[in-house]
Amino acid sequence: MKKILLLSDTHSYIDDKILSHVQRADEVWHAGDIGDLRVTDAIKKLKPLRAVYGNIDDAKARAEFPLHNRFLCEAVDIWITHIGGYPGKYNPKIREDIYNNPPKLFITGHSHILKVMNDKKTGLLHMNPGAVGKHGFQAVRTMLRFEIDGEKIQNLEVIEFTR
Repeated sequence: MKKILLLSDTHSYIDDKILSHVQRADEVWHAGDIGDLRVTDAIKKLKPLRAVYGNIDDAKARAEFPLHNRFLCEAVDIWITHIGGYPGKYNPKIREDIYNNPPKLFITGHSHILKVMNDKKTGLLHMNPGAVGKHGFQAVRTMLRFEIDGEKIQNLEVIEFTR
């Protein structure tokens, strides 16, 4: 079993409250718009990190992290990308891949809107953790915590911070 902390859209912001949640995870996944790499460096000092770059990330972030990160965690096929859309509104650049070879868990960022939903056409679970950084329109900063146990995605929790 793995305890996952999922975050996105830090936009160069990290603090002790976020890092306290990092410490309680087995792995941290970042769905892009990292900003300054001090964010990911701080996370990597504490826990293993899987990340993708987002549209605001510079050449350094793009050299360190991929645009798409597809991997297995336990027995769950995961696909993380920053601008991927959501069920019914997938990014046209990846829509065909989603329908032809759907992961079990599809993770995106970008919108700053927390969203967890099933895709009835493909059977995948979509997660967008919202934005945990202070840049953007969101009134509440959010992250997600969940567990992967074999083929199960379970114990999903929303973590909220006031702006």
